[in-house]
Amino acid sequence: MHLIGFIILGLIAGWIASQIVDNGGKGPILDIVLGIVGALVGGQIFLALGFAPGGGFLYSLFVSVVGAVIILVAYHALLGRRRL
Repeated sequence: MHLIGFIILGLIAGWIASQIVDNGGKGPILDIVLGIVGALVGGQIFLALGFAPGGGFLYSLFVSVVGAVIILVAYHALLGRRRL
């Protein structure tokens, strides 16, 4: 997948994960970062569980969202839900 594809997938996964975890995005940049990190984390988790890499866009999106949810929960656990 090309860099632009990773960014788009990261944006979508980060936004979906933000909606699942706290019903609000963290801003486009943080959503992209969380989505990309989530894709890496999710990929490693699914690989460790014995799932083969690949599978198309929907599989990649699912794996990325699962990883991004995990990252977002850890983000909230470490930094708390501070409101200004």
